[in-house]
Parts: sequence; C-alpha cells; structure tokens
Amino acid sequence: MNWTIEVVPVPVTDMDRAKEFYAEKIGFTVDLDDEVAPGVRVIQLTPPGSRCSIALLQGMPTPPDTKVMAPGTLHGLQICVTDIDAAHATLTGRGVAVSPVRHVGETGWEDGKGGTWNSFLSFNDPDGNSWVVQEAPSDLSER
Repeated sequence: MNWTIEVVPVPVTDMDRAKEFYAEKIGFTVDLDDEVAPGVRVIQLTPPGSRCSIALLQGMPTPPDTKVMAPGTLHGLQICVTDIDAAHATLTGRGVAVSPVRHVGETGWEDGKGGTWNSFLSFNDPDGNSWVVQEAPSDLSER
C-alpha cells in the first residue's frame, strides 16, 4: 500500500490575502475555493508539477486528538525546482521577499549556489509561515 502526502494545511489569518499570495505571487494553481459545508471554506492550491497541494481552511472543525496550528507557525515546508536562479528571479519579479540563494558550506549557511541538492532560498507568506526552495538535479518524474 502506498502512503502519499496529498495535502498540507497552512494556517493563515486572511484567506483571500493568502490565496492571492500563493496564486499570484508564488504561482500555485487554485484547485478549489469553496464553502464545503455551512461556514467551512477550503482553498486548495497546488504548486506547478506537484502531486501535493496546500489547503487554506476556515471554520474547519479540529479533528479529535489533534492540535490547532496558529497562523505563522508552519515552518520549513520545502519545494523543489530544477533552476534555483530562475526561481529566485521569478519570485523577486513578482514582489516576494526572498533570501539570497545559499548553500550549506564548511561554516554553515553561505551565499551562492552549492553542489547537487545543495542550493536553497527561503521566503515567508504574509502570516510568517516559512518555506524553503531547494534546487533538485531533475524533475520529480525523472528521479
């Protein structure tokens, strides 16, 4: 049996602001924006080429035995791209505040590209949820 990660909930304060950020600034596709039950709104967005989506939720009851994440408490979600410099230019061009391209070197994080699987940039959404973008040597379908 396969166990696939399909949707990651991202806690936000303003659904419309977050939808605009992820769709217009980051370039995710809006798959769904619907009131799925009275008072329960779900916005599902998917990064281009990804099999995993994010979900922005409003009014969703908390499942039993789970904790609620406050907006801005989700950190380290990772997206892979095949060209970190192009990703940096695209995000910067769309007005996203991104870190410089960095890699892990002898003294920790150092500016500039590293070797295979060792080039990163990061950004935060409007609520402070943080993301990491990593350069992969090829698209997921080719690995």
